[in-house]
Amino acid sequence: MSAADTPTVKKPFFKRRKTCPFSGPNGMDIDWKDTKTLSRFISERGKIVPSRITAVSAKKQRELSVAIKRARHMALLPYLKKEQDS
Repeated sequence: MSAADTPTVKKPFFKRRKTCPFSGPNGMDIDWKDTKTLSRFISERGKIVPSRITAVSAKKQRELSVAIKRARHMALLPYLKKEQDS
């Protein structure tokens, strides 16, 4: 067998560990009045994006969802965004 006949073993895909944007010394604060920050964690349809996608820790995800719900109740954020017909 030559070197060309040996099967090559592919290395597994390296997945970078995401860090929580709210944790640590330089983390952002979660505030229900800060709609610009909260809107980053809401989908195009108006749903709260899950933590497995946004890499927010479980504790901060609970705080984030309470802040989003509070901002919705105070009419700073929409409950859902309607689809526009083009």
